[in-house]
Amino acid sequence: MQRRSSKLLSALAGAGLTLAAAGAWSQSTLEQVMKERGLTQKDVLAAAKTYVPTGKRDEYIVVSSGGQSGQLIVYGIPSMRILKVVAVFTPEPWQGYGFDDESKAILAQGKIRGKEIRYGDTHHPAFSETNGEYDGRYVFINDKANPRIAVVDLHDFETKQIVVNPFFKSSHGGAFVTPNTEYIMDASQYASPVSNDYVPLEQFNEKYRGGLTYWAFDKEKGRIVPERSFTFEFGPYSQDLSDAGKGPSYGWGFTNSFCSERYVGGIEKGRPPFEAGCSSKDTDFLHVTNWKKAEELVKAGKVGKVNGAYYIPMKQAVAEGLLYLIPEPKSPHGVDVTPDGSRIIVSGKLDSHAWVYSWEKIQQAIKNRKFEGKDPYGVPIIALEDALDKSVNVGLGPLHTQFDSRKCVAYTSIYVDSMITKWDYCTGKVLDQLPIHYNVGHLMAMEGDTVHPDGKYLVALNKLSIDRFNPIGPLHPQNHQLIDISGDKMELLYDMPIGMGEPHYAAAIRADKLKPAVRYRSGWNSREDKRSPWKTRAGREKVERSCDANGKCTVHVYGTTIRSHIVPEIIEVTEGDTVSLHFTNLERAEDETHGFALYGQNVQLSIEPGKTASTTFVAEQPGVYPYYCTEFCSALHLEMQGYLLVKPKGYKVKAGEMVEGTHYTEADYQKQVKTNLETQKVIDQVVAFITSHNYKDFPVVADLVEDATDQLGFAKEARKKAEEAAARGDWNKAMLWANQWWQYQVKAADLGLRAKTYLEEHGARKIN
Repeated sequence: MQRRSSKLLSALAGAGLTLAAAGAWSQSTLEQVMKERGLTQKDVLAAAKTYVPTGKRDEYIVVSSGGQSGQLIVYGIPSMRILKVVAVFTPEPWQGYGFDDESKAILAQGKIRGKEIRYGDTHHPAFSETNGEYDGRYVFINDKANPRIAVVDLHDFETKQIVVNPFFKSSHGGAFVTPNTEYIMDASQYASPVSNDYVPLEQFNEKYRGGLTYWAFDKEKGRIVPERSFTFEFGPYSQDLSDAGKGPSYGWGFTNSFCSERYVGGIEKGRPPFEAGCSSKDTDFLHVTNWKKAEELVKAGKVGKVNGAYYIPMKQAVAEGLLYLIPEPKSPHGVDVTPDGSRIIVSGKLDSHAWVYSWEKIQQAIKNRKFEGKDPYGVPIIALEDALDKSVNVGLGPLHTQFDSRKCVAYTSIYVDSMITKWDYCTGKVLDQLPIHYNVGHLMAMEGDTVHPDGKYLVALNKLSIDRFNPIGPLHPQNHQLIDISGDKMELLYDMPIGMGEPHYAAAIRADKLKPAVRYRSGWNSREDKRSPWKTRAGREKVERSCDANGKCTVHVYGTTIRSHIVPEIIEVTEGDTVSLHFTNLERAEDETHGFALYGQNVQLSIEPGKTASTTFVAEQPGVYPYYCTEFCSALHLEMQGYLLVKPKGYKVKAGEMVEGTHYTEADYQKQVKTNLETQKVIDQVVAFITSHNYKDFPVVADLVEDATDQLGFAKEARKKAEEAAARGDWNKAMLWANQWWQYQVKAADLGLRAKTYLEEHGARKIN
């Protein structure tokens, strides 16, 4: 122990010194490396464009759907470094999601017909917007398999809410937001009965329906408001994607569809399959909805409710001028409103053209009530020639379109030809085409959904990777390819395999728009964004046991975690007790997360600084259940442990005293005290440096100083106990408390050195 103390003391003493440059640059030249690895100048240039040096940060943050994982993936551009997986619809142990009581409550919001669903199929994330620009506050994501929308707060990148659509049985077409996040557009995919009743397929045309929900959102509360949301009834077509109008088209929404043939397959019954019947017509239908007027009708009490929610039947939508149809290329995948809101672009997977619609022409047709007819449900159809501005041959199998910062420049993913087409939607001219690998689905430009796209980079989200990466078995990763679009010609920069789910769509936001927290307020319930009733402060840890009239007992443990111990370290309960553990992370330092894993009880918590997390279970079997911190938080991380002791019913406690495994002498105690006093001198030097500078002007440093002050307070208490034990001649306890005194000092020194380094790196000025 003394050797370890001396080494650490030396490290602390030298930590503030400026180190001279050490070591020479590798003798290998760039040319030698290129030759050895078979790299071209183009390869090296591409690598340089994506390289983000140590300590530097990415310009953009991407939120990508995680497909069948049910999660969101967060990565940086241009580095393409994965930063986090945000748990949304699926339990995720590292974050304690689905394991602590707080996140279990979020997942419970997503029950389908009373049944807990433990997975999702995420497709289309969308950032919240203000005046058509990403505002960096929230992300929304849909679950196609179980029609749900989740809200992720970018304050801490945690899922705060899940809502279930009361009308749909699937939902591919979400999430898409209106320009001020008034609503989140969420379209159904496969037609189904509005009720949960059994309806035979023979009644498909009469009783199966599609639809589009406008989920109302409260930006101040950060929650979807189902009571103000409303749904449009559509015919039994399969809806695909949506986009909200902006500028001149503000107040309107656009949703495309496929299988407008209303065909039902049945290979097992001798009928041609869905793919034959759902692709026989030359066109499908683009649905145009007036959400602004619909909102007014809802507020005026003129919309009725079905399944407890506002529902606008097609008959009412037609009568009020809320719903129109326009022919579009068959089997489309994507409808994208241009940044200025003047045009709408749709592409069809079985076509080679991108179709550009004019909002001005659509408005004129609506104003003049010029329709070529109605669909079988009475919805007016605007003739193609009365809405279409132009169609442009962009390649075979066009899907999704994104926009550049340059006026009229668009990029469309070409699925069959496996390429990206750059083109001008004002002139109809193709500007460039870039082969990619393989079968691209969506593509995503930097802030490409906003009124002012950034350009610079584009990401192709490819469905297949085939031979691009090392073989790892039959299941291959997806491939996100980074493309430089800053010049006239597109340039492929980077291939990034993603080995989870099937990422469908992604959105990129400027990193400087995000202002995430680095710690919570002390005792915080992060899922409800308020103080936890179970919050605990240092020195106020306790265990409360109560029993009802039937003898059912509940134990509440109010605990804390801090480097390097869990309080309480010993928890005793009785067989059959319901046990609720509540732990508050007392750390204030950034990135000092503690975990809590308990043997045999399916308990795994992630407790970030300031957070309070709870878990509840029944102690069904007597036994010894060790627990420990799962995050490597300090040098004595492995010693951060404890025991849950579950006593059998009727167990009689036997008298006995804990016997220490090691015996210490007065000399051991005096050595430790000497080390502690020397450590304090180092701490005093660091404190002198910090307090001689304007550290209070740096919130990060102020938090570190506050945390270090707490640690020194704990050190003072431990020192007092050590000296009291020494006065009694109890050298074992004196030595142990002296060592604990030193542990607190080490933690205080660590925090102080972090603060000192931060001040040096961020230009703090000396004040005395």
